Amino acid sequence: MPDVVRVAVAGIVALLGGERRDLAEVGLDFRGVPEFNRRAYEVARAVSPGKTVTYGDIAHRLGMPGAAQAVGQAMGNNPFPIVVPCHRVLAAGGKDGGFSAHGGVRTKRTMLVIEGAIADEPTLF
Repeated sequence: MPDVVRVAVAGIVALLGGERRDLAEVGLDFRGVPEFNRRAYEVARAVSPGKTVTYGDIAHRLGMPGAAQAVGQAMGNNPFPIVVPCHRVLAAGGKDGGFSAHGGVRTKRTMLVIEGAIADEPTLF
């Protein structure tokens, strides 16, 4: 197995095992990915573990404030879920939105809990 793949797999396994990991260093081949999507994925990759942004935030960072829905579609077509952390991208108002990887929104919420972006269970404090 090539080293780049070994590093990616180890990082994903660690993250799904409960370790807070940033996979931004994992190299990706964006050939065949539309330019808008690639740019949206690059913005998403800059979001640190434990932080979240909205589709609208990414649209603004791209200089296209009216493109929140297009960002949502790009995240839904993400060919590299977890490595491009679309789980850190939420709908307006902090709502979950969707998640295209196995397990859907439940997996998205689990990953956000692992990363410390949301609480595991509702609390008063």
